[in-house]
Amino acid sequence: MKITEQEVRYVANLANLRLSDVEVVRLQADLDGILEHMDKLNEADTTGVEPMAQVLYAAGDTSTLRDDRERAPLDNTAALGNAPQPGAGYFKVPKVIER
Repeated sequence: MKITEQEVRYVANLANLRLSDVEVVRLQADLDGILEHMDKLNEADTTGVEPMAQVLYAAGDTSTLRDDRERAPLDNTAALGNAPQPGAGYFKVPKVIER
């Protein structure tokens, strides 16, 4: 395996996830499979292939991107219109950080 149990637990801790031993083993296998797939992709010969910054870079008229245009900004009332708990002009959310 390319990824160790300790690395899985470390990443889970960074993401503030509590994983059972069964979940750690399953994620270790899943992540190892992803890394093996990346190794296969790295074996592909990309000599002479120019890197692309945008998939639709050379699409021209067939591009599906919309034109940029200036619009009025969203005001505070409209932004909070569908908020489940607006308060004092802000979004109210439950506390999620416990440590």
